Amino acid sequence: MSKAHPKKKESSSSKVSLSDRQTEAASLAATSSESLGGVGKYRVPIWPEWNDADVNREKWDSNRGPEDGKPTKSPSAPFFEDPEGKLLLPQCLKVHTWKRPAEFIVDKTPTVVDNQMTFDLVSPNCHLLCSELMRWIVSGIHILWMQFNCPSTEHEGWRPWGHIYSMCKVVNGHVPLFNSYGKYIIRLYWMGCWRKILVDDFMPFDEDNNLLLPASTCQSELWPMLLAKALIKVANTNLSDVCGGMDQFTFIHTLTSWIPETRPIKSVYLREIWDFLQHSIPTFKHLDDSLPVTKPEPTDAAQVKDSTLSSSKNQLLESEQCKADPDIVVCAACYPFQLHNGSFGFRQMANSSEFLRRYGLSLLHSHAVLLTRTRACPLESPPKPPPVPRWKLIRQPKEILVTAEPKKIPLSKPEQFIEVASPFLSYRTRSSGGSVPEPETKQNTPRKCSHRSPLVSITEEEETEYQEGLELDAAECTTNSPNCTDKMEVTAEDKKNSDDISNDRPQTEIKEPVTEESYYATNKPVLQKTWVDLEDFDKCFQTLLVFHKPQTYQHHIQKSHFKNTVLSKTTVAVKCSGSSTQTLSSGSLAVASPEQCPEVRGTYYLCVDSLQPSQILISFSSLLLWGHAAEEKQEMSAARRSAVLIAVPHSWTSLQSQLPVLSIKTTSTKAAVLNLPSGRHVLCIHINAALGYHVHLCSKTPFIFGEEETIMPHLTKESAHFTEQASSIFRALSRLVASFSDKQQQPALRKGLEETHCPRNISTTQEKWEHCKVFNLAVYHMLREALGRKLKADEQFAVQALTADPSLFPEEYPPILNADLEPPEMWRDREPTDREVKAVTVLQAGFRGHLVREILDASKPGTKENLNASKILSSVWSTIESDAHKHAAFLLRHIINNSKRKADLYPCLRDESTKIAFADYTVSLPDTANSWVLVFREIFLVSEEMLVIPKVYSPLPNCLLHVINNDTGEEVNTVFNRVAPHVYQPNKLGYTFVAEAITPELPPSGAKWRMCLIGSKEPLPKLSRDTPVSEFSVEEFRDYYIPNNKNLICCYRVHVTTDTVATVQLQTSHPDVLIRLSILDHEKQVAGKTGKGHVVIPVFFFLVNKDTEENKQEQSPSENTLQQNEGEDSAVKKSISSSDQYQPPTETMITPVHKYVVQAEVLYKTWNLSESQLAFACSVKDLENNETRVNKLEDVKRSSTTSTPNRDGLKSDATKTQRKTKGDKGKPAVANETSLDLTKPNWMLRVVTDNSKAKGIDVKRDTERIDQIKAIKKAWEMAEPGRSAKAFQSRLHFLKQVQQKECGDAATEENNDASRPGQDISQSASNQKLTDTPCSFPHMDYSHFTRHQKDSPVVMDSYIEEAQQRERTEKIQTYRLVREHVLECRKQEAFKRKELMKCQLEMYQNMQAAFEQRCKNFHNTCEAFNSRHRASIKKEQEEKEALEEAQSAALEKQAAFTSASAQPPNKQDKKAGKKK
Repeated sequence: MSKAHPKKKESSSSKVSLSDRQTEAASLAATSSESLGGVGKYRVPIWPEWNDADVNREKWDSNRGPEDGKPTKSPSAPFFEDPEGKLLLPQCLKVHTWKRPAEFIVDKTPTVVDNQMTFDLVSPNCHLLCSELMRWIVSGIHILWMQFNCPSTEHEGWRPWGHIYSMCKVVNGHVPLFNSYGKYIIRLYWMGCWRKILVDDFMPFDEDNNLLLPASTCQSELWPMLLAKALIKVANTNLSDVCGGMDQFTFIHTLTSWIPETRPIKSVYLREIWDFLQHSIPTFKHLDDSLPVTKPEPTDAAQVKDSTLSSSKNQLLESEQCKADPDIVVCAACYPFQLHNGSFGFRQMANSSEFLRRYGLSLLHSHAVLLTRTRACPLESPPKPPPVPRWKLIRQPKEILVTAEPKKIPLSKPEQFIEVASPFLSYRTRSSGGSVPEPETKQNTPRKCSHRSPLVSITEEEETEYQEGLELDAAECTTNSPNCTDKMEVTAEDKKNSDDISNDRPQTEIKEPVTEESYYATNKPVLQKTWVDLEDFDKCFQTLLVFHKPQTYQHHIQKSHFKNTVLSKTTVAVKCSGSSTQTLSSGSLAVASPEQCPEVRGTYYLCVDSLQPSQILISFSSLLLWGHAAEEKQEMSAARRSAVLIAVPHSWTSLQSQLPVLSIKTTSTKAAVLNLPSGRHVLCIHINAALGYHVHLCSKTPFIFGEEETIMPHLTKESAHFTEQASSIFRALSRLVASFSDKQQQPALRKGLEETHCPRNISTTQEKWEHCKVFNLAVYHMLREALGRKLKADEQFAVQALTADPSLFPEEYPPILNADLEPPEMWRDREPTDREVKAVTVLQAGFRGHLVREILDASKPGTKENLNASKILSSVWSTIESDAHKHAAFLLRHIINNSKRKADLYPCLRDESTKIAFADYTVSLPDTANSWVLVFREIFLVSEEMLVIPKVYSPLPNCLLHVINNDTGEEVNTVFNRVAPHVYQPNKLGYTFVAEAITPELPPSGAKWRMCLIGSKEPLPKLSRDTPVSEFSVEEFRDYYIPNNKNLICCYRVHVTTDTVATVQLQTSHPDVLIRLSILDHEKQVAGKTGKGHVVIPVFFFLVNKDTEENKQEQSPSENTLQQNEGEDSAVKKSISSSDQYQPPTETMITPVHKYVVQAEVLYKTWNLSESQLAFACSVKDLENNETRVNKLEDVKRSSTTSTPNRDGLKSDATKTQRKTKGDKGKPAVANETSLDLTKPNWMLRVVTDNSKAKGIDVKRDTERIDQIKAIKKAWEMAEPGRSAKAFQSRLHFLKQVQQKECGDAATEENNDASRPGQDISQSASNQKLTDTPCSFPHMDYSHFTRHQKDSPVVMDSYIEEAQQRERTEKIQTYRLVREHVLECRKQEAFKRKELMKCQLEMYQNMQAAFEQRCKNFHNTCEAFNSRHRASIKKEQEEKEALEEAQSAALEKQAAFTSASAQPPNKQDKKAGKKK
């Protein structure tokens, strides 16, 4: 399609070209070099990271890339098409056709940006607001426009078209130009970095020719549509958009890179939310009371509205108590409730919808609103009280109000309001039929707009109709921003309409003449504002969106990982002033399909060490969908689960699991704040996502985040609290040394030092005295450590004076007593008398008293001794202060290690659980494929008790570590095939660490195996030699399995010429066979282990026989490295690796004669063979029996060879497999494996030794019994030549006689031979083959071959059989009697138990009845008492009332009498005259 085509033909031709373009786009995406392997319909790479240089080199007029210049489609195409295909819109927006700008913009020239002053995305897009996605796009853009373009902001305003690049360079303030080719680049933030997203200019339209992307009021502008296409692309990677809601996805994060923190809004959190908002957003306040109020209060409703708007600058002041550029931006959101929420969800939905309508919002139009201000005062300032004359202030009377009831103080509701701004405030959607809009989840058809043209320009009449839907509360809502200076005119029609509106919901109609030029010239705010009561805030909104600006944090670390990345991720550390930044930069990344590889998992570690509480903002972004078509998204959303990030406290020295402290579950991007108290904390962060993830950590406190190799070196240092505690003690001690001779300061400094080093939880005098002793010794050892020598006598005296402790050196002072002097001759061989002992005691007491007095005098300022001690301490202290940090830590560590109360001594000890010490040992992995290999075997020496945890890092998944105590032969316990934390005790021979593994078919080349020994402190186990050995000599033995009566698999004899450490391994072709591998010494088991299909004896010491001269000559001193390192006799190392038995060395084992045999056997007959396998095993056994025959005649050998032609091949194969093979550098020779049929039951035995000891060990098959038989036969032949030939002739003669016997007798004898023990089955088979006759043997006398248990044999007869039968019958009868007795006893016991239960039940019922009776009696007593008490109270009240009545009557009579007697006499005379 091109511009030259007529309009009428464009609609038809566009459909054809659309299918062609989709086909070309699909083929283009399929040929992409870096693609998502089979992820969805389109194979496209992940959007590359933003690079200014690449954008500046972009080719805007072709499909050639900026660097390679290779076209991705036909070079003759006149327009650009998105390689990702057509945009996927929400289900409620049905796309009918796609058009380019030249097809629907005909009156004007298309431009990207026309008006750079303002825009409106609400009024021309009413047909799109049925989609929640479109509402969030419109509200997000308007919120950012208001936030960035506020006059209070100091930085340059944000422009939405600034994300679009077309035919322009990357500079500040650029303006994109219209590209007729249709290629545009959008810069958006996604997955941790700014991305370069390509879009074309094909716009979707529905059947009514309505544009299905947001547009502005200017018909020629394209930036809203282009920006919306890129935003929808990013939103399509979110599962929540597929499910019908936005969930945690926000466009503000995509447009600004602000980190979105999601906080739930609930009624229980309202107080915390209010406090947070008051410190985060501006606060509304009134003007100063000193300003006069001159304007009278209007009475008309329109005048009230006009006066409220016009006097906003004079009467109200919006005091924004925050920074000009705030660190965070706070929004709130309400999400539509789903149908699966149940009845409670419907009730909550109804309440929320009612409250939202009250404030001009709608639940059906869920979107994000901006929180602009908080208000804790009335909206209008209260009127000032009228002035009071000064004379009224003099002796003001107290107002007394007499009431019948006590006056209640009215509780006034606090003024707590939150101002929200929204582009859809009081917005009423109108369709052509005037129906009420439905939720997006129920709407199947797109909303129809009454406008015929795709882009609608707002006229004056339509503006008036639009404003008819605005319902504002005059007391709570403000329709204009305080920054706007437009004058609003209220017409007479407004007054007429206002009479018809209810008092509850006042509605005003604002009419303003608007033209296109005046609308562009003025900066009219689109966001309308209203005040929401805090009590209704949780009913209107469900989520609080807090956007954190990353640039406000000093420390940042980011980690990203995607599935099957093309370019490996590299971590680059960027050093900034006052900040630490670590980012991951990766190239164009491609992702593999989820069906081909599992989910992406990551494990990182976070270390925070601070003296103050710290907050860490963790942002987690996940990639769950990529390149999926619309029909595939529903299936993927059901199969995929949300990505999860879990932070758990971690300790390398413990296996105890702890509860998570933070959990983030999201489908897009979500953040949370991790609050940590002061101290050092180590957290393990586990991440699980479908295709990839990105983690961004921000904090104002320094922290460390990364792999184990990054975190562990920092944990070997002391914590910040420990360093601070040590520094404070060292500073106090330094001040005391500096002012040691100052009379005024020394007492206060000594008291301050005591308060610093003495813990606060020590209260008793005894504990304080013990702690002071420990501190004084720590000071002494610190000085010795700093000087690197023992202290001299004057230095010791100075230290005693410093600590005021004369008993500091009881073993070293005075120095002359420690000298090694011989006693005089008169005192030799002589015991002192009691008088002499008493005299010496008196002298020592006198000397000690003198020394104590000198030390106490030296500790007091002003004395001569004090001056000398001060000079000595000053000279010594200069050396210590050169490395104050090290010596301070040594001082505090010595105090902690020698105190009795280590756990609660100092608060810094809470961080000791995070302190570790570690040592790494690395070896190369062998290149053997699909085989068992020995990776590591070394001996470590333990000098003191220590807690050690070995941890293995291996690229091979099947790697197992064993730790064996060489003194006891016991193996350290394992948990889930990992060595558990264990406290290693010091021993003589150390501990052997053995690692085994099974290599895959394609082993990694040049891979390294690493073991890390982790402990809580130094020292760690020490390697017995300088470097670990990774190359071993392997002897392999493989053969077929032949069943036998003893269930033996193999038996090999081991002979050594020098002490050798070996590892023995056995595996079978059948994986479910239970095997017992043993090492015997003189037929006594010294080591053994049981396994299933595979068994390993990790380490065993084969000792040489010291009594032979050959061994003494062949043994060289350089062959035993362990002997040289430990200096121990090798004879002590007696089979210490046994898992079941261990024989400690004794005196009788000093010079033993060892006879080692390695033996393997099948347990519980678990190796069951099929019939074909049994036949094959019998044939192999026959070949072995033939090999045992010696000294045969040549013709006999020829005849046997010709009769069994196939046995020679099996024999040769078997003998080859029995030979030992030695591999070089850990590679076993497998040349003989081809001689065995691996499909038959077989086994393999490996003996692994060091390369230096390979010649000192000889492993052969144990043929001792066969050799003895051969030796006996050979001796017979030598004693009587020709004996073998005579025996062979006699045998042939005997066989001829056998052929003449009857078949019946032969069959009977054959059965007897079969039942006779010890008869060889193969013998009959061989006899039958030699004679070539099917007849059986006649009766023969085999009594001379039978072993007799008695002196004389006894023939079995009927009497013996009857006796045996009687004995068996008696045993059976006895068993029956015993069984019946046991059953009877059990029956009686059951009856007794039932009776006991019945008695207990009756007892409990009686107890319950008694208890109820007691309760009833108690209640009756209480009722009687209460009734008597109430009667007494009533009687007292009646008496009291009667008394009061009597008193009142008496008082009345007395008052009447008094008044009568008090009348004047003239009045009485007048009364008398009147009577006359």
